Amino acid sequence: MRPIRIVPPDTRIPFIAFRKIAYLLSGTAAIVSVTLFLVMGLNFGIDFRGGTLIEIQTRGPADIAQLRNQIGALGLGDVQLQEFGSPNEVLIRVEQQTGGEGKQQDAVRAIKDTLGDTVTYRRVEVVGPKVSGELIQGGIVAVFVALFSVLVYIWFRFEWQFSMGAVLALVHDVVLTIGLFSGMQLEFNLSIVAAILTIVGYSLNDTVVVFDRVRETLRKYKKMALPELLDVAINATLSRTLLTSVTTLLALLALYMFGGEVIRGFTFAMIWGVLVGTYSSIFIASPLLLILGVKRDWSRVGAKPKDGQAA
Repeated sequence: MRPIRIVPPDTRIPFIAFRKIAYLLSGTAAIVSVTLFLVMGLNFGIDFRGGTLIEIQTRGPADIAQLRNQIGALGLGDVQLQEFGSPNEVLIRVEQQTGGEGKQQDAVRAIKDTLGDTVTYRRVEVVGPKVSGELIQGGIVAVFVALFSVLVYIWFRFEWQFSMGAVLALVHDVVLTIGLFSGMQLEFNLSIVAAILTIVGYSLNDTVVVFDRVRETLRKYKKMALPELLDVAINATLSRTLLTSVTTLLALLALYMFGGEVIRGFTFAMIWGVLVGTYSSIFIASPLLLILGVKRDWSRVGAKPKDGQAA
């Protein structure tokens, strides 16, 4: 059975020739992302900020203004209400109450007493400041452990030049994702941390496939110029890369449109991650091998090419 190819086998796109443009765009985007993060910060959700989250369902279309007046009269501080998926579903966020978890529970009881049995309570979450602080720390540690593990894995499987190229590409993906959430002030919660870790895995998979073909091409073509050799390797894996990205995006778009508000932030982060991860594996990770000076002689480890294979 012949493999499916959406890119002709004789494709010769000069990706490496665009590396300076890619570096400029990525460098600018990274600087903007870091600036947005430092100036605007992240819109932390209840998971990280602490507070109370209540999801309710009304019997008819919800009157947000009336609900806001009712709950605002309780004096609970910053209270946010928004439609959640459909007109009769509302998400209520209440800021962290001073006085510990007991005060948080008092706030929940006060809201339930005010709304009574006119609504159905679908979800109630209370997160204290200690727990939210631990979650922030755990999320940061998880991302750094993932990046360090990738560094070690690629180093052992390939060479340190490949390892540094892969990690720098992954850092690029994470920084741009955080910058996007900071700039758009989208809610940043534990599901987004999970999405970032998934993006790291997805981007790494793409990068390893390209690097594996680069290693094979280094063994096959001993005298070919490195920029041309990298183009050959990238073009050879282009069909596989595009097939994987397109099929993944189709599934994520379906989840984004029909999966509901609960997973919308996660799927949005994943859609962005697939796009930026595919871009970085081609235009960031591979061209970095030129800067890092990948060796041509390490590929002699293993079987020698047959006569006529070297060029």
